[in-house]
Amino acid sequence: MKASFELEAIELELTGGPIAGVDQAGRGPLAGPVVAAAVVLDPTQIPDGIADHKGLDVHARRQVAAAIQASARVGIGVAGVARIDSDNILNATLWAMGEAVARLAVVPKLVLIDGNRAPHLACPTRTILQGDSKCLSIAAASIVAKVARDGIMAELARDYPHHGFDRHKGYSTPEHFAAIARYGVTPHHRRSFRPVQLALALV
Repeated sequence: MKASFELEAIELELTGGPIAGVDQAGRGPLAGPVVAAAVVLDPTQIPDGIADHKGLDVHARRQVAAAIQASARVGIGVAGVARIDSDNILNATLWAMGEAVARLAVVPKLVLIDGNRAPHLACPTRTILQGDSKCLSIAAASIVAKVARDGIMAELARDYPHHGFDRHKGYSTPEHFAAIARYGVTPHHRRSFRPVQLALALV
């Protein structure tokens, strides 16, 4: 299924807009933040190539993200490891989504959110399962969130070069587990996640 602007177009007719799409990147990794993005596309200049970020290679994602940033309203929310460990990953993700919407330069009439859980916002929300493959605004948000998070992980890699954060982005890969076994856990690892607790002998 290819994402379309059909739902947004209908809502723009009904409400006048703006309509924002929201998605996140980084719920699953053992390290690093979870990042959410909110995107309000301009119907008159929607960049080419918007799709679920998982279907794009790194170069294409960066190019499309830059085009979205140049033509759309964008807000980004970052929930760090301390918030993830204190609030749990779901609540941290919802907080990041709310922060992303709050950082938009406009107040949406409706926020379309990937998944089945929505943050508490002052404006109406609608959750859409697999929204990043159905809704162009959510797909755009998925790309922006992924590129933003990848950039953060690349920065962490410069501080912790042995852990390979720029390659595995904190996910549970054999390389990552090997790095933890050899070099230990960093301050950017999520201590509320069981594999990290096992590495620290907390369970």
